[in-house]
Amino acid sequence: MNVALWAWPAVLGVIAAMLAIDLFTHRHAHAIGMREAALWSVIWVCLGLAFGAAVWWSWGAEFAGQYYAGYLIEKSLAVDNIFVFAIIFGHFAVPPRYQHHVLFYGVLGALVFRGVFIAAGSVLIASFAWILYVFGAFLVLTGVRMALHRGETVDPARSRTLRLFRRLVPVTDDYHGQRFLVRQAGRLTATPLLAVLVLVEVTDIIFAVDSIPAIFAVTSEPFLVFTSNAFAILGLRAMYFLLAGLMHRFVYLKLGLAVVLAWVGVKMLLLDVYKIPTWLSLAVVAAILAAAVTASWLVTRPGAGRASAGRPAVPVGTDRPASGGDGGCPSTRTRVVHKRRHRS
Repeated sequence: MNVALWAWPAVLGVIAAMLAIDLFTHRHAHAIGMREAALWSVIWVCLGLAFGAAVWWSWGAEFAGQYYAGYLIEKSLAVDNIFVFAIIFGHFAVPPRYQHHVLFYGVLGALVFRGVFIAAGSVLIASFAWILYVFGAFLVLTGVRMALHRGETVDPARSRTLRLFRRLVPVTDDYHGQRFLVRQAGRLTATPLLAVLVLVEVTDIIFAVDSIPAIFAVTSEPFLVFTSNAFAILGLRAMYFLLAGLMHRFVYLKLGLAVVLAWVGVKMLLLDVYKIPTWLSLAVVAAILAAAVTASWLVTRPGAGRASAGRPAVPVGTDRPASGGDGGCPSTRTRVVHKRRHRS
């Protein structure tokens, strides 16, 4: 794939422009409703699909298929992020009107970190071809682990990340609007919103350990790996507000994601034996996810006669100030850390 030098700054320019539009649109703190979230979700999905069409027009169907496969894998794995974000926001009682602000900067950081991971992965693959087999084995093991532990959930009350953060940085007990830092008694102090942002960022880095190798399983082109990641992540905020309250309906999603990771891992391990066609791989991933989502909605529909065996409903947040203690934002004495999550 011959990518012109101007393509990289052009893509980064489009991403920066869309982020600026999003930030300007949401410059005033307010709770994101379902209608607004649905509209922005459509915009981000259309933008991602349109970029795939541009790849098709510029470099052909094969590379477009690789982009769409990476985009679909990253988009589906992003749903898992949403559940964890909902737990974090619920635990800290982050008012809904501030949640978009946290997710905006969380996505901005995710783009930077994933760019670093993708660059490192590309260098490793170019230098050591055998690393692909390591990635493949890792994905298969991750898929098996996810399937075996799919009933587990993240407990923010046991997070080493937040414990370390609170040791190093003084944190106020109350929120101060959308501000991450405030000056109290002459010194700069973090607000609980910054602690939440740190936890969201660390969560995404941990999730990237699985998702980046998964995309390298369908394409080795750095340009496609980055753009499929970027356009999938850009819609994460809107998708959160659209789906966070419905996560209890996705009881088989973890199992579906586990099968997807195992599938792309096997695909990577078979590179020297049989190269699975890109469009067949894309069709298999789409079929697995469609089956998982359809089965989930059927067994959790009203009157199905079966209680949801997956995750409990997770509140998106409460539009009230939090002031330390059990009902609001944990005080500076509370130990809140993000444990290494099993995609389960």
